This record gives sequence, structure tokens and C-alpha cells, in this order.
Amino acid sequence: MHFVIIGAGPAGSQAATDAARLGVEVTLIEREVVGGAANLWDCVPSKTMIATGGAMTDVGRLEQMGLGRLEPTLDLPALKRRITGIAEHLERATTEVLRRQGVRLLRGTGRLTGPRTVLVEGPEGTETLEADAILLATGSRPRVPAWAEPDGQRVLVTRDAYPPPELPEHLVVVGSGVTGVEFVHMFTSLGAQVSLVVSRQQVLPGKDPEVAAALEEEFLRRGVQLLKGARAVGLDRDENGVTVHCHDGRAVRGSHVLLAVGSIPNSAGLGLETAGVEVSESGHVPINHHCQTNVPHIYAAGDLSGKLPLSSVATMQGRKIAEHVVMGHTAAHRHLNYDKAPSAIFTDPEIADVGLAEAEAFASGRKIRVTKVPFSASPRALIAGDTRGFVKIVSDPATGVILGGSIVGRNASELIAVLAVAVTAGLRVQDIVDSMPVHPALAEALAEAAD
Repeated sequence: MHFVIIGAGPAGSQAATDAARLGVEVTLIEREVVGGAANLWDCVPSKTMIATGGAMTDVGRLEQMGLGRLEPTLDLPALKRRITGIAEHLERATTEVLRRQGVRLLRGTGRLTGPRTVLVEGPEGTETLEADAILLATGSRPRVPAWAEPDGQRVLVTRDAYPPPELPEHLVVVGSGVTGVEFVHMFTSLGAQVSLVVSRQQVLPGKDPEVAAALEEEFLRRGVQLLKGARAVGLDRDENGVTVHCHDGRAVRGSHVLLAVGSIPNSAGLGLETAGVEVSESGHVPINHHCQTNVPHIYAAGDLSGKLPLSSVATMQGRKIAEHVVMGHTAAHRHLNYDKAPSAIFTDPEIADVGLAEAEAFASGRKIRVTKVPFSASPRALIAGDTRGFVKIVSDPATGVILGGSIVGRNASELIAVLAVAVTAGLRVQDIVDSMPVHPALAEALAEAAD
């Protein structure tokens, strides 16, 4: 069996290594970066910059820890070298894993020329591959609205900002979803003034309003200007800065503007129509619970599939696809439940959630029990000098089964793993209580909320 994969991001790389391990001949095609552009050119750099900003914030807390005050300064060239070094290290590590598993890696652009043929065009020429199964995992790229023209200097998309050529004096962020709020946190931590254009009435639309309110409160404490209910419709740039115009007549001026208005799938030029693969109006490739397209031997995963745009989800899709390619419908595995996938937002404080949300349950009329414990009651949070945030658990009042939860606070992205296991495994609140977390630890707040 020959398994051809177009795109070496988290989904493609995982599917390749797992399928090769199971004895399949695998060819993996990548035109940009092994490990995925959205991962190594967006996710990893942004989290690296957030970590640097977090270190600067922690230095500011030294006085309350009984230490002398320091004034750190940002070294942009050193930060850029750090970001590049981490991304290159991860690409080398992924490439080495593929090599050890015997995966054939082709550099170039792949496109379908028929239901079972893939044309590869690369620096070493062209080659046509015959495939028994095909995975499309070509990822996505930042969306640019029609009214904006990025220049990489003052009008930036996300990939221009890791880091930008200069630290903005006043950054205007357009877009208040996950990416937008992470950039607000990132640049305020690094010392920039930030304004956020919020098209809805809260940041993070679709998230728990209490969670969004906690983040807004922190933003206001940091001096962030929030323009709520303001949809950006245009911008003017001159040699001194940029002015963003909103649909209601409001305008905000800054030295730079960052566009964080989502992403679009890389489906153009894949030859999908040639192979008979359906494509949605948004450019995504619809899939079933096996990640199959309407053509059964052609799969899609990652951002291209239109499911949750998370590296963790793409990686799991890759695992499931490899199993299905090798074992078909006899594969003894559970289908991916996207409703139970945990997610995190790397602001300060961090935000993480999993499973059923409180607002979602109330909107559907479902009976739930919601319990909440603030970190201000946590000995470990007091010791660390950071008591912001809370743990919230959503459970079934009749059975005690944990249905979901939200965490706002330090290390929320790590703590959510406990609730993710509980939601996936159908554990009860009493199971969390009985787990006897270490004292003093932030995880004690999970047991207290469960109790």
C-alpha cells in the first residue's frame, strides 16, 4: 500500500510516522516547513514571545516576593534568534522522526491529477505518484480583509510580528478572537500601548462570558483601550502611523496595526475538482468521522478540514487516519469527539476550557451543576503571588459526571488536562476529589471545585 500525504504539519507528520510504523509505504510532500507553517510560523513563535513577555511580567512581581526591583529591557534581535532557533530545532526533530520511520520526504508542491495520482513539483523536477490512499493536510494562512493591504512594516499580519521590525509604540489589534487577545497580551507585556478593536460586545465571542470578563478586566488594568461593538472597515497609513476606521464612525490611531481576523484554508491549487473532492464555500474540505472526504480513499485533516484549528486536534486526526488507512473499518478505535477537545489561550492570566460550557448548557435548557473556586483561596497561588482567576466545573447534577470546565489563571493550560481526562473518560466529580492532589498545588482548586 502506498500512502501519499500532502502537507507535513501536525496532521501530516503524525499520520506519516504512524502509518510507516504500521508497515505502510509513505511519501510525504511539503513545500514550506516540516512541522507545519501554522504551527512553526504562528503558534510556536507567538508562544515564544508570550513566554518572553511573561518573564518580563514576572520580574515586575519581584518586589512582592521580597526581592529587589529589576528593570528588564527587550532585545528584539536576540528574541528573533530565539524564535528562529526553537522553530528550526523542532523542524529538525520532526524530520529526524520521519527519517527514522522510513518516510520518504519530498520537498515541493503536491496536487491531485486524478483520484489516485499526485503530481509533485519541486526543486528536483516533477514526479507523478500513484497512491492507494491520500491525505490532504495543507493547513491555512492568515486572512487579509479586502480593506487592508499588509506591508510588513506598519500594517502587519500575524506572521510579520514574530517579532516585528520594531517594537510598536502603539499597536492597534483588529480581531478579538484567540489570536487577537494573545497579541494584546504579548505586546502589552513587552511594553507597547495597545488598542483592541472588538466587533462584538465582548472579547472572545463564543467563550464563557465570565471568562471573557476576567480577561477584559486584566486588559483594562494594563491600560488596553477596548473599542467594543466596532467593526473595522478601513485604514489609512502615513509615514507616522496607521488609522483604523470602524463602521460606526469611530477611529483609532496607532503606530502599527495587526490584523488578526482568522485564517483561510490552503485548498486552492490542490486539484480537488480533478479528483472529485467536494469543497465548501469557505474553501474547507468536509470530512466524516473517519476524516474521509466524499472520495473514501482521500482524507483531509488539520485546518483544511474545517474542524477545530488546534495542533492537538490535527495530531489526533493524523493518528486516526493512519489507523483507518491501515485497518479500514475494522480499526478498533474511538472516533474523535471534537466537543471534548481542550483548548487554551496563552494570555496572562491563561484561559483554558473543555467540554460543555455553562452558557451552552443554559441555552439548550440542560440541567447542570456549576461549581466555582477562586484562586484567591489557593495557598499555592498566594505563595506564587498571583491569585487571579478561578476554576469552574460543569457537572450532571443527577450522576456527578463531569461535563466540562473552564480555568482562568496561572498554568491553566496545564491544569485543564485533568478536566480533559475527566470529560473524555466520563469521570465523576468525586473521582477528582478522591485523587488527593498535592499540597500546596494549584490543582487543589480542581478538587475543591469538584467537592
